[in-house]
Amino acid sequence: MQFGEVGRPAPNLFWHGTIFYRHKSLTPRGNNYMRLAYLIRLLLPIAALLLAVHSATAQGPWHYLNKADSPPGVIGMRQLQRGGPLPGYFQPVEVTGPKGSLVSVAAEGGFSDQQGDKLLAGMLIGQVYRLKVSNIELHEGQEVFPTIEVIDRLYPPPGQAFRFPIPVELTREEVEMALDGRYVLRVIYIEEPRTSLPFHNVPGKQRYLDIGVGEDAMETADRLGRPVAILRMGSRVPDETETDGQFLYHSPPVQLFEKPDVAPPRNAGLEEPLAAPNQLGRPSRNFSRVPESKLR
Repeated sequence: MQFGEVGRPAPNLFWHGTIFYRHKSLTPRGNNYMRLAYLIRLLLPIAALLLAVHSATAQGPWHYLNKADSPPGVIGMRQLQRGGPLPGYFQPVEVTGPKGSLVSVAAEGGFSDQQGDKLLAGMLIGQVYRLKVSNIELHEGQEVFPTIEVIDRLYPPPGQAFRFPIPVELTREEVEMALDGRYVLRVIYIEEPRTSLPFHNVPGKQRYLDIGVGEDAMETADRLGRPVAILRMGSRVPDETETDGQFLYHSPPVQLFEKPDVAPPRNAGLEEPLAAPNQLGRPSRNFSRVPESKLR
């Protein structure tokens, strides 16, 4: 076998690595060795890629930092650390208790006036609010004190936040579970429109999903959409000797609202649309929205 000059190809030479071989000097056995070496060099990157993919899939599910069993307020504070238009925003939350019950929220070291089984309040992101549910049917004289932690906000049109509150329903079954000494935890989330199932929503009834033992509610809600609030409810009652406000989570600021009897128009508070630019030398125009009377 004759070698050509390293780094400078000679006539009728085949380049392999940094050495040149003359074609005439290659034997059939040498050709097989070269083909085998070329095939090995070609398959090695593919094998390395398959090994990396297998190693990544063998690691199991992702580790979620926010767990549903985290202490109240921890997840909300982590959300504030991410930045964005969250600090100082009062997110409207509509709480609905069992029929005939009275619902109130902690405010200024006590509880607000009980108006009925519905409560509409603006709550800060990252804070924990203590509620009080009394006058429960067949459980007169007993009370439950659930908490709500708002961990994210909605982005409604300007001036129409009351039309899009976070709904939190306290069912009679869940209230009775808390009275029996059991612990109820629920994560309220916004569905992902591209993966949500086509269910018919019944007015006044909130759909829910029960998860199995060992599953995490925050992880499940994160897969299904965007978690916005956490409801926790147990049998804990206030201690009369407690004076440091820990049971009420120091009564964070809250805004109490009254839901208007008549919903405002959809375009209330919105700016007038800008004139559309001309296209292809022809004037454009803005199309008006469909009247609300035709949507019902």
